[in-house]
Amino acid sequence: MSTLRNIVQTPELRNKILFTIFIIVVYRLGVQIPAPGVSLDAIEQLRAQSEETSGGIFGYLNLFTGGGLASLSLFSLGILPYITSSIIIQILTVAVPKLEEWQSQGAIGQRKITQWTRYITILLALVQSTGIVFIVGNNPEAFFGVDVGLFPDSSPGRVIMAVMCMTAGTALVMWMGELITQKGIGNGMSMIIFASVVSGLPALGIRINAISGWVWLIVALLLLVVLCAGIVFVEQGQRRIPVNFAKRVVGRRQYGGNNTYIPLKVNQAGVIPVIFASSLLQLPSLIANVLPTSGDPLDPNWGDQVRDFITSNLFQPDNLGYILVFGALIVGFAYFYNAIAFDPVRRADELRKSGGFIPGIRPGPQTERHLAKILNRITLPGALFLALVALIPSAALARLLGSGSNNAASLVGFSGVSILIAVGVSLETMKQINSQLMARNYDGFLK
Repeated sequence: MSTLRNIVQTPELRNKILFTIFIIVVYRLGVQIPAPGVSLDAIEQLRAQSEETSGGIFGYLNLFTGGGLASLSLFSLGILPYITSSIIIQILTVAVPKLEEWQSQGAIGQRKITQWTRYITILLALVQSTGIVFIVGNNPEAFFGVDVGLFPDSSPGRVIMAVMCMTAGTALVMWMGELITQKGIGNGMSMIIFASVVSGLPALGIRINAISGWVWLIVALLLLVVLCAGIVFVEQGQRRIPVNFAKRVVGRRQYGGNNTYIPLKVNQAGVIPVIFASSLLQLPSLIANVLPTSGDPLDPNWGDQVRDFITSNLFQPDNLGYILVFGALIVGFAYFYNAIAFDPVRRADELRKSGGFIPGIRPGPQTERHLAKILNRITLPGALFLALVALIPSAALARLLGSGSNNAASLVGFSGVSILIAVGVSLETMKQINSQLMARNYDGFLK
């Protein structure tokens, strides 16, 4: 309570928190406003049957848009195009020399990279909104699970207007996220994702209670507490590599001679591998949704059969194939992202140029091999932990609520991802608040 009182008594920090809350409220209001041309009666019908329509590709996209996709709102794409664009830019930085040059230019290069990230975000938003409107208009049952006519007037003008409004909504969400980063508290894009995934947790608890009773609700809450404690423990864990700097005498002054360390987090990739793996796992379903359909359940064609096979294997939390594929993708992307985020060759070269060295390790190639070995060793437990947290809650609750049940599969398909994002963003925001309080001689959350 004393920490909260210090936050309220600090005008600058209080204003930043209030501004962040205001932007999040505006975002949540925009999620509830349907795009032009969408039938309100069809939206009510879709929400009434939400227990049957919250799984698969729809459940995943609806999770990260905070329910915006369920009403095809102005913010129905949320921040997903920006996430995809950021991942693309990070991958291309390794392969494109120009991007690597910009990255080494400091603030000026970062502004150029940010601008290109925005351009790619708008392009992706245009493509994704067009695809969603096309699928919803032609085959809504394959996407939502029920046959609802969200576009009663599917004229080209109405469709183009809906696509443009959804694309503009994505640009507005991206701008609001940047406003939070500049004038609020925390990373703006992360805060918007946080608001999206947390908004669905109360409904998740209500549905668990409705399906299986309050006993299993208590079990789910206990599992949530244990997972939160484990995530905090792993997120705070790091391997500290000691570094010494040689003494240098320039004139009458002595430089260097101090000791420090390189902090390597056990899970320095955060939740990015889970998001990237989830996104890649959706591609087969997106492709299957545009396959031809017979419209006759008694005589399905090959498109219906492929779609049913993908749905029953890739999006069932207690399915062994789903667990193995999703887990392998998370581990693989964790190694891939860490290799991009921490380059042992570059770090060893920086140490050599600044006169630093790791005790007992020669500068140069030996330092590179030593850093790479440590990075590989600590990445494995972090990646396995990410996979377990992303998979165990979904698989366990699906089994408790009834294996193979539509309610079970749709209810908890991505709850592990929600917990990871919520706790990870909360920790980063608390660290920012803590650092600003410490700068004003107040005790922060992390004592």
